[in-house]
Amino acid sequence: MEPAPPAPAPVPAPAPVPDQGSAPGAASDPLQRERAHLAASRAALRAMREDAQSLNIADVTANWVNAEVLQGEIDARIKALADLSGTPLFFGRLDYLHAPGVDLAEGADGENFYVGRRHVHDSDGDPMVIDWRAPVSQPFYRASKKDPLDLKLRRRFGYTGGELTAYEDEHLTDPAEAETTSALLQAEIERPRVGPMRDIVATIQPEQDEIVRAGIGGTVCVQGAPGTGKTAVGLHRVAYLLYAHRERLARSGTLVIGPNRSFLRYIEQVLPALGELEVKQATIDDLVGHVEVLGADDAAAATIKGDARMAEVLRRAVRSHVTAPQEPCVVVRGSRRWRVPAYELEEIVQELRDRDIRYGAAREALPQRIAHAVLVRMEQAGEAPDDRVQDAVARNAAVKAAVKAIWPPVDPAKLVLRLLGDADFLAEHAEGVLSDEEQQTILWAPPGSGKKPPRSVRSAKWSAADAVLIDEAMDLVSRTHSLGHVVLDEAQDLSPMQYRAVGRRCTTGSATILGDIAQGTTPWATDTWRQALAHLGKPDSAVEELTQGFRVPREVIGYASRLLPAIAPDLKEATSIRESAGDFGIRAVQPADLDATVLAACRDALVKEGSIGLIAADARIPLLRAALEEAGINALPPGAETSADARLTLVPATLAKGLEYDYVVLDEPAAIVAGEPDERTGLRRLYVCLTRPVSGLTIVHAAALPGQLGNG
Repeated sequence: MEPAPPAPAPVPAPAPVPDQGSAPGAASDPLQRERAHLAASRAALRAMREDAQSLNIADVTANWVNAEVLQGEIDARIKALADLSGTPLFFGRLDYLHAPGVDLAEGADGENFYVGRRHVHDSDGDPMVIDWRAPVSQPFYRASKKDPLDLKLRRRFGYTGGELTAYEDEHLTDPAEAETTSALLQAEIERPRVGPMRDIVATIQPEQDEIVRAGIGGTVCVQGAPGTGKTAVGLHRVAYLLYAHRERLARSGTLVIGPNRSFLRYIEQVLPALGELEVKQATIDDLVGHVEVLGADDAAAATIKGDARMAEVLRRAVRSHVTAPQEPCVVVRGSRRWRVPAYELEEIVQELRDRDIRYGAAREALPQRIAHAVLVRMEQAGEAPDDRVQDAVARNAAVKAAVKAIWPPVDPAKLVLRLLGDADFLAEHAEGVLSDEEQQTILWAPPGSGKKPPRSVRSAKWSAADAVLIDEAMDLVSRTHSLGHVVLDEAQDLSPMQYRAVGRRCTTGSATILGDIAQGTTPWATDTWRQALAHLGKPDSAVEELTQGFRVPREVIGYASRLLPAIAPDLKEATSIRESAGDFGIRAVQPADLDATVLAACRDALVKEGSIGLIAADARIPLLRAALEEAGINALPPGAETSADARLTLVPATLAKGLEYDYVVLDEPAAIVAGEPDERTGLRRLYVCLTRPVSGLTIVHAAALPGQLGNG
């Protein structure tokens, strides 16, 4: 978290808190007293880390395996106890009227708690800072004049350069004090951003906190307009769940799924800043990366391959490998021959089919079923076979041969290769599911095209959509491992088959789904969250809507919202609580002056504080990169960390989603719309690009603006 800007002057302090290591005279200076507590808390954190570093496990481990495991846990503990420079150890204080957890009738005196990113205690074990996720910290986010939650005072702290410089009090039970917007809170929300995404732990709003602290038992879907903090809410929800259910999630695992690597680099520091180091991150392509993706589908083929109907086509294709037994299975043991007739084998096979278990599991069960039939005959003949005999019969050559003939192994990649390369095989299993035209669209070499399909898995130029089909086939053969919790961000862009791929990763766990229907920028983008949740396998999940923005300026979100009737007519228009309207301008120029005007807008933005994003249609990126280089302006790639010397990022429109910049220069909106396969997708892409700034937006265009934006 970056240092805060200069904050308002301190207001009068409440009753004194216990002085811990303060300088002489500090008792009468509330700000000095709080600084002393900060210094003492940092010292206590250092002591906690030193204690962890000094642990000697030589006498408590029975073997090297236990020693490695325990040392790994100690190393993680040491890393989590690091005092991050520039990151305030606490950001708030709560003064309770009564001691939390004590019967109010007993009249117990209140207590004071400092709320921060992690728990810190002194040498006696008494808390100096309370973790923001602890139940006692919850009123920091939810208490109000109407419902003070037993608080008499909530104090917020302001920092500059890592130093505590200001505080601000709310006397929640004082009827004479009017309820006002926190100046420190507003300053933190509007603070210029440099570098990757910061945590929002000091600024979480009540409606966000309800989502963050939702139980682990169910899946939550968050429809969030631009600037409402949905991504940060999802990440903080992971941190909360790891705090509340650490042992459970340590066993089952957690995963954050983002749309691309640039996005993951942008968010990767949020969880470590909250003390959570073990959460894995991946893109959808990482998730289904069973083959190397070297090819690309056109929009029509990708849409059909991403359709949920493909799951049925694949299921039929996998099951088609099972054939009816034609011969009996004869097992020879010693001098005896045991015969299982074909009709009985067929009954066993049909039973396994009817159970509809995974292909691989059924194939593993088949030899045991055949062996059991043999054992029944042995018992009828007066023998007394045990489990060891059954296992031996299941491994018999005759049984293995029968299983191979009846229920042969299936290679998922080879199966998809055949489906996409063999028109007859596809037609057989897509009958009544895909039309003839749809089948022709997804075939690598449609009849009469003169093309030849790839001969092997390695020679095929797989597309991203093909990889998802292979993942589906793999799950049909053997069950995909399920995690305890999955966070899926920018979910609106997923195809139904991609939702199924994510859903397989949390069949026995829960998920947090984050997105904005209006920002769906693929031809197969989700129309409604109910459809998406059904494909995910979580149809009854709660859908929460965030419409109050904290980052995007009012003028900017109002202008971008002109597109909503065309791209997402059912959504509410977002609002913004930012007090500053933000810089907003539209520059119409002649085509010959476009590049020069864009560069001028970038220079104007660089004069201001914060990060700058130059966003343009993908086709325009090489031209703009060359122009920036010629002008001597250093341009970073998306996701790269900005610095004082490099604050401008050149962003292709297709990679802008999820990213934020203090100032955005938007190049040629019409080119962004034209770069997509259809107008709705193009307008949605433009909506994404328009809503990336948090302080100001300058639009530069030579071509006419899309009509949905009106006359400027």
